Amino acid sequence: MKKFVYMDHAATTPVKKEVLDEMMPYFSEYYGNPSSVYAFSNYSNIAIDKARDQVAKAIHAKKNEIYFTGGGSESDNWAIKGVASKYIQKGNHIITTKIEHHAVLHTCDFLAKQGFEVTYLDVDEYGLVSLEELENAITDKTILISIMFANNEIGTIEPIKEIGAIAKKHGVLFHTDAVQAVGSVEIDVNEMNIDLLSLTAHKLYGPKGTGALYIRQGVRIDPLITGGAQEKNKRAGTENIAGIVGLGKAIELAYEHLEENNSRLIELRDRLIMGIQNNIEDVRLNGHPTNRLPGNVNFCFRYIEGESLLLSLDMVGIAGSSGSACTSGSLDPSHVLLSIGLIHEIAHGSLRLSLGASNTEEDVDYVVEQLVKIVDRLRKMSPLYNKKA
Repeated sequence: MKKFVYMDHAATTPVKKEVLDEMMPYFSEYYGNPSSVYAFSNYSNIAIDKARDQVAKAIHAKKNEIYFTGGGSESDNWAIKGVASKYIQKGNHIITTKIEHHAVLHTCDFLAKQGFEVTYLDVDEYGLVSLEELENAITDKTILISIMFANNEIGTIEPIKEIGAIAKKHGVLFHTDAVQAVGSVEIDVNEMNIDLLSLTAHKLYGPKGTGALYIRQGVRIDPLITGGAQEKNKRAGTENIAGIVGLGKAIELAYEHLEENNSRLIELRDRLIMGIQNNIEDVRLNGHPTNRLPGNVNFCFRYIEGESLLLSLDMVGIAGSSGSACTSGSLDPSHVLLSIGLIHEIAHGSLRLSLGASNTEEDVDYVVEQLVKIVDRLRKMSPLYNKKA
């Protein structure tokens, strides 16, 4: 069998055995609809309650502040559209950044067409937002700041606590898309002054199709999905019990072993970064060199295209990404890389490798070994590289 190295954990992760084991009974044994009145449905209600507690504890929230959704994109849509709808009498101004996930950017674009004013903040060469520019952008019409916790492409972790303090000082709600950060970073919604937080299960070894939105007690928000009384009348639809159970178990496991997992991933990440930098010329590490997610590595390789790089890596059994998973089929350069100041020619040659639980030092060395060969071969075919030579 051909060697296979999976280095796209930022796109999705495999479901851990412990998580799957916890989920299985809720497919065929405890399958009752939680909305039913008979005793059998109680098994489902108890399971949801336990998972809600597990998610709340992971981010230091209260259990009644956790609402289950269909995933991170739904949570982002609900947070932003829900606040916009509920607080329209107070103002119509939203602040975000140019490097958000499209679940945030497209939602803000949608609201802009409805008459809302949206400020898209620039970021520096590492992808960090300027706190001064953020504060200067706030007006008396600002109702929401939505800034991601950690970038899904380049891994940079934003100054969330400081952003939360600015929002609180000005009486503005603060939402963070923490899809990439949850399970990898310590999060305390109270200490960080976070009012709304989006997360999903499949980035932390849980099932796809299940997420959650944290809504601080006292924050009013209109529903996104109507038609039932589930989730305290805030999110209609029969609950995905097995998925919710999986999310609860996955987030519990992630934070039980956070320190040891991060320590191992940082070692592998830095080994991969050094291996690429020491063996391949004309490369650029994207994102902050140290203030980045433990498993994130993002490089641009000059004179070649990311698509060719990905296809060549796939041929030797390596799975990576050329940007975010949701846009990897696009031929346009990453909006994140353009926002940190890269020109199209360089941004086109991007590669994201995201490490996870299954990866080893052997995997890292194999990837470096193959990258050296692939980059050399692709550059020899590149008219841009030959012109340079």
